[in-house]
Amino acid sequence: MTVLSIAGLNLVGAGLATIGLAGAGVGIGSVFGSFILAFSRNPSLRQDLFVYTLLGFALTEAIALFALMMAFIILFR
Repeated sequence: MTVLSIAGLNLVGAGLATIGLAGAGVGIGSVFGSFILAFSRNPSLRQDLFVYTLLGFALTEAIALFALMMAFIILFR
């Protein structure tokens, strides 16, 4: 393979690695949507639900950061 085709394949690989960012966006929307539904059903549990929501957000966002990190490793390796 030539150097040009390897560079092109690196760009394709980095693009495929960023697919995880779309999944993380859907996951974050799902976490906060579930929080709103649970809060509307039982407002007295707001503080407990919010703690679990932030935990879910942090874990979902970590997946997005791993996907972005992999894309950068592929690009700048």
